[in-house]
Amino acid sequence: VQLVESGGGLVQPGGSLRVSCSGSGFTFSTYIMTWYRQAPGKERELVATISEDGSNMNYADSVKGRFTISRDNAKNTVNLQMNSLKPDDTAVYYCRASSRVTGIGYWGKGTLVTVSS
Repeated sequence: VQLVESGGGLVQPGGSLRVSCSGSGFTFSTYIMTWYRQAPGKERELVATISEDGSNMNYADSVKGRFTISRDNAKNTVNLQMNSLKPDDTAVYYCRASSRVTGIGYWGKGTLVTVSS
């Protein structure tokens, strides 16, 4: 099983960035996909989650209206489009796959997003 995040980098405040996560070794379409982030010195927090078929999404209050989560089950990918980025969005972004049937979950290794001028 692998989850590999990509797309992180340095972006100026107010800018946009899209991070992606590619899954393999499991039946991607049967897993809830969630983006988490962990800023330096802080606990990991949930950012956004999307249901197995992509019909339901939920967001942390801090990112509502700025971030959009989406998935493509044919390509085994989940994306997080981040707009109007703020310095407080600086963090390592992780994707997680979780099964509501078995309770099994998998983590990626993360991708660093830095918002700075």
